[in-house]
Amino acid sequence: MLANILVSPGVIEPREIETPKPSYGEVLVKIKAALTCGTDLKAFRRGHPVIPMPGVFGHEFSGIIGETGKGVKGFKEGEEVMAVHSAPCLRCGYCRKKLYNLCENIMDSKILGAFAEYILLPSHIVKQNLFYKPEHLSFAEAAFLEPLSCVVHGMTSLDINKGDHTLVIGAGPIGLLHLLLLKQKGAKVAVMDKHSEKLRTAGKLGADSTVISENFIGFDYVFECTGMPEVWKASADYLRRGGTVTLFGGCKPGTTVTYDAGRLHYDEITLRGVFHYTPSDVRKAYDLLRKRSIDVTPLISGKYSLKQTQKAFEKLAKGKGIKYAIIP
Repeated sequence: MLANILVSPGVIEPREIETPKPSYGEVLVKIKAALTCGTDLKAFRRGHPVIPMPGVFGHEFSGIIGETGKGVKGFKEGEEVMAVHSAPCLRCGYCRKKLYNLCENIMDSKILGAFAEYILLPSHIVKQNLFYKPEHLSFAEAAFLEPLSCVVHGMTSLDINKGDHTLVIGAGPIGLLHLLLLKQKGAKVAVMDKHSEKLRTAGKLGADSTVISENFIGFDYVFECTGMPEVWKASADYLRRGGTVTLFGGCKPGTTVTYDAGRLHYDEITLRGVFHYTPSDVRKAYDLLRKRSIDVTPLISGKYSLKQTQKAFEKLAKGKGIKYAIIP
């Protein structure tokens, strides 16, 4: 099969590699659409600790079942499906506490390689996070299941109500997914970004206001979607008393950030770190897409063939586009 290999930062090579064969409980999926994402872009630019090089990459996808291993129940060859690239082990201490997104094995057992003709889903993903794709949903839309699951997880424990004032910092693909989900919940949403073109996109997607910077306090919820330490630090400044900031964008390990202790204490500010998703979050994201409760199609800036994956990432590296669909 043809697969894209991330050889080194800035270098992607399409290569012929052996098509995997599903073992017991596994499913081989013929990729019909794969999406670029911010993690992939970081790896393309400078490498990433959880994306080995040289190696296959890409983890947002949908497709058609090409083959099933023995023991697979409920799925068969030729069916259109959508999935995410990980699932908890259900055995470790965190899983026993139902903190499935913090599973000790979830990153070690994840799969990569969506920028290819086929991807092999291990049994733990098949059992927990593989779904039928509705006919009315395009393959590119279905590939949003993974990033939307992450965004859903970040809001699951929040009591966001109609009319709440929210601020999303960062108008990249994740920030825009936050915008769409917040609007679906009835919140008023301001979006902040330093790029005017991204803010125009946010406006078209329903943002109540778009700003390059803010200098007032008053938001009920703030969602940090840049992963920049200086933005992490500033995020709490935009909250009202009793407000909550969700720190979604990941900073490099070892990064430290300081906050005004007086504000945190006397204003009862809540700082939340969020990571990954649980099977319950994936199910919620699936239902949002299945019911078309949000429209993700405006986030797709264009399509490229499998052999043109490098061009898609070169565009993203120049700040052009939101997400690109790679179509084998």
